[in-house]
Amino acid sequence: MAGEPQADCLFCKIVSGEVPATVVRETETTLAFRDINPQAPTHVLVIPKVHYPDAASLAAAEPQIAADILCEAGSVAADEKIDGTGFRVVFNTGSGAGQTVFHTHAHVLGGRGLNWPPG
Repeated sequence: MAGEPQADCLFCKIVSGEVPATVVRETETTLAFRDINPQAPTHVLVIPKVHYPDAASLAAAEPQIAADILCEAGSVAADEKIDGTGFRVVFNTGSGAGQTVFHTHAHVLGGRGLNWPPG
């Protein structure tokens, strides 16, 4: 069922505490933790505590939680002191876009120059 934890989902296991992560922020609806394969000096994932496979499905079903993710991305950037120099928030949706874990997540990237267009 949409929104319910999935037994085979890595990020659901991180939310439940079954799999460890380096948590940097937590709210009632979100969890932010360091990416294990960082692509920038700051690379933090912000996820909802509810399970939806991608940002589009989360936004359609629970728009307030989608907004919570964006608010937390800004808070992560402030905590990491990259809000003044610039940061990027990325939602990969689908395997063709590079999504590898099918639980909505935002990448917060910063601490180096980020070229456009992204590769």
